[in-house]
Amino acid sequence: MRTVCGIDLGTQSCKLVVYDYEKKGIVAQSSAPVDMIAENDGTREQKPEWYDDALKACFDGIDAAVRSTIAAVGVSGQQHGFVPLDENGKPIYNVKLWCDTSTAAECEELTQMAGGEENLIDETGLPMRPGYTAPKVLWLKNHMPETFARLRHVLLPHDYINFLLTGVYSAEYGDASGTALFDVRECKWSSKVCEYISPELEKWMPPLVKPGSAAGTVSKEASELYGIPEGAVVSSGGGDNMMGAIGTGTVRDGFLTMSLGTSGTLFGFSKKPVIDPTGNLAAFCSSSGGWLPLLCTMNCTVASEEFRALFGLDIEGLNSEASKAPIGADGIVILPFLNGERTPNLPNGRASVNGVTAANFKRENLLRAALESAIFGMRIGLEGFNSLGFEAKEIRLTGGGSKSRLWQSIVANVMNLPVRVPASSEAAAIGGAIQALWCLLGQSDEGVMIETLTDEHVALEDGVMVEPDREEVAAYDKAYAIYSRYLETLSPLYK
Repeated sequence: MRTVCGIDLGTQSCKLVVYDYEKKGIVAQSSAPVDMIAENDGTREQKPEWYDDALKACFDGIDAAVRSTIAAVGVSGQQHGFVPLDENGKPIYNVKLWCDTSTAAECEELTQMAGGEENLIDETGLPMRPGYTAPKVLWLKNHMPETFARLRHVLLPHDYINFLLTGVYSAEYGDASGTALFDVRECKWSSKVCEYISPELEKWMPPLVKPGSAAGTVSKEASELYGIPEGAVVSSGGGDNMMGAIGTGTVRDGFLTMSLGTSGTLFGFSKKPVIDPTGNLAAFCSSSGGWLPLLCTMNCTVASEEFRALFGLDIEGLNSEASKAPIGADGIVILPFLNGERTPNLPNGRASVNGVTAANFKRENLLRAALESAIFGMRIGLEGFNSLGFEAKEIRLTGGGSKSRLWQSIVANVMNLPVRVPASSEAAAIGGAIQALWCLLGQSDEGVMIETLTDEHVALEDGVMVEPDREEVAAYDKAYAIYSRYLETLSPLYK
């Protein structure tokens, strides 16, 4: 048996799959939880040693005989997190995460240094947002100067896992493009933006690895620690969205992937850079060659989970109750910004329930409104894609909500696009495994195409093809217009 391994280091857990690429099936999988430090000022952090422990636990959860068959490893990681290391590769502070909004002041400082948001977009393709890595680095400099003085390596979470596996510092275009320290047009670190933070910063950024190339091989130390073969190829890896794109087959023009998790993302593959002058769509690179314009909301399933917990319901109960309510939740609209928000750019945003009357204040309406609010936030991204000339053909739905028929219907009708669902819910880990296979096969066949591999190895749910319904699309157009009015009216409170 010959296998490849996909690792997905997420916000709440680390997941691992071992995939038999000859028989096209997962032969083993495991997971381990990862905790989070949350403060009222928007701080969201994790400790690097938690990643060490979670990775070890995941490998320990796989039978040793299966581990011995691993020929290549591909790593997916939550985007934007800042892993600061000293000259010896030891962490000097916690990892500030993608959902950390405590860096709003640093975003403003960097924007002023650049002479405005337009100049930043011209330089890197991105405005400066609290979710990105650059303001986190400046935050460390501003708030912990003695610690910052020890900084010598800036890694992202997936880069750090690659480092644990190989002992090599590296980064790749996809994940690097989410730092706001990277020129997405030229695929290189931006000397200018690095200079705003420190004259030394660019040399502290890791060397860049092209898509399809190896970050290194499993070191002797990692082999002994994790029980995997020394010398196994470790592919470049990428951010979780980039790996999710591979794991859902979004490696061609026209396909969109929507991920429904704690955060929500909508992204599509493009053969050329897609730069959004509004900054709503992040101008990221893909990890398969090309570019991956992306919308990210920080509060996708957050509101529905909070209301589900409030009413003491399980997932089935949530779907059942919400299905009783009409489209538009009988006029109730939720702005779901429990964690602040990234798109729209409201780092100080708060959640609100709007349009309540004595007649419509019902549990089913509140639950339906919570579900709808997540997809209304995604529609902002679809409108951005449309305005930039991206012709969407289909949505591949993944993440925690993807198996729900109600979610599938809401997505198809709010977005007015057909919806298909990959068979595996672990799109990022599967994407890591497929990228690892691409890298492994590419060592002997430079002509192997990632599109060919995704066609062969990304399975879709049989019989799941949800087409938009004309009447429901029209009803959601009206409901979305009401949502948009509330958003426009209340947004100034949070800026």
